[in-house]
Amino acid sequence: MPRPVSLRYVGGEPSYSFFKPRGIPLRELEVVNLSVEELESLKLVDIEGLYHEEAAMRMEVSRSTFHRILKEARRKVAEALVEGKALSIKGGNYILAGDTRIFECLECGYRWEEPFGSGVRACEAVCPKCGGAVVRKGCGGGRARRGGGSRRRGGLPAGGTGQQQ
Repeated sequence: MPRPVSLRYVGGEPSYSFFKPRGIPLRELEVVNLSVEELESLKLVDIEGLYHEEAAMRMEVSRSTFHRILKEARRKVAEALVEGKALSIKGGNYILAGDTRIFECLECGYRWEEPFGSGVRACEAVCPKCGGAVVRKGCGGGRARRGGGSRRRGGLPAGGTGQQQ
């Protein structure tokens, strides 16, 4: 059984959801689907000028995972441009990140905030009150989306896994 895909943090919803070549009706075009996290990877590297390591920290994925996301995004955009296909931007496995994220210590129950993009990850965070190393994030943080863009509001569930119920 494959490992479940973890949610990736993105800065916001895309402003546009569709691009197509001018003068050709959409019904005559093939469509290439670009996920929201693939668009975010393009934005972080090609527009904001971040290095892969910094961008991976912002999306809270490993550097190698970020590289795979970016590589696939660039392939899809190139395919749409070179072959004259429409480009649809939707879906994916992501969380809309706010300005801050909330962490909670599973040992003492203390809750605190960390700024989004600070690079603090739940697996590496240490409780500032008791020094406990086991924390969960997302207790009321961003909005999560999976697959075709289905919505769940109010952040991650108590276990912090981001799994749809």
